[in-house]
Amino acid sequence: MDIKKLLAKPGEKISLNNFDPQYVEEYNKETSKKALRKNKKELAEIQEMFWADDRYSLLIILQAPDAAGKDGVIRHVMSGVNPQGCKVSSFKTPNKTELDHNFLWRHYIQLPERGQIGIFNRSHYENVLITKVHPEYILNEKLPDIDSVDKINDKFWEKRYRQINDFEREIFENGTHILKFFLNVSKDEQKQRFLDRLNEPDKNWKFSSGDLVERKFWDKYRKTYEEMLTNTSTEYAPWYVIPADHKWFSRMAIGEIIVKKLRSLNLRFPEPEDPKKLEDAKKQLESEK
Repeated sequence: MDIKKLLAKPGEKISLNNFDPQYVEEYNKETSKKALRKNKKELAEIQEMFWADDRYSLLIILQAPDAAGKDGVIRHVMSGVNPQGCKVSSFKTPNKTELDHNFLWRHYIQLPERGQIGIFNRSHYENVLITKVHPEYILNEKLPDIDSVDKINDKFWEKRYRQINDFEREIFENGTHILKFFLNVSKDEQKQRFLDRLNEPDKNWKFSSGDLVERKFWDKYRKTYEEMLTNTSTEYAPWYVIPADHKWFSRMAIGEIIVKKLRSLNLRFPEPEDPKKLEDAKKQLESEK
């Protein structure tokens, strides 16, 4: 798969018109599932060395409109990894304690340790997405000199993008590699998935009336996603725009990108103890009655 076609190129202005939500390259459902099985097997094998190497961590960030398939990506792509080495963090509306810290605090404390894979199911990017569509939410942060929506201007957002980039640069320079995936689902496909949730009783629990409220802001969110991708796709923390109308392709594509990233790290198992000590230990165990 040519993953460069999915990259939001750092330094370029990003338009989602250039990314087709139905793009599947040369794949079909069968070949995608076969490739995903291969990726999962390789990911499980690499994870052991990633943990043993103990020099890096990996942070995977998933952002998407409602019903784009984030949960399915986590369930299908990561199903083969050892759960001891992988942690999923989902970020809901910040509580009072979280609001009494800076907006990045609750994300800092969930970062993966060395040798671990961390997944942010939604992330610090909510602070330049939903808050940009609903800027009144920013007032809950009680920021100095921001006491009205009128003061949340372009300069404010430029500063927030810079703070996010600085945060990601800092953790990257300390060993955390970052992969960011925006699941690009079309408005028609989202509508169909909402209808499926309403029409199938075992999916009713997935539906929230709030989803329809946010759907009314589709065009505004689309513009906000483009601004996010333009301002925060960097060489050290790139965004990939994943076509999400076909779940089988989006899962395979994300799995492929994760495996390629881990392969690139030149991972290695630690050097064993002195061979003589190993031989002595072996003799000692074999001599036990």
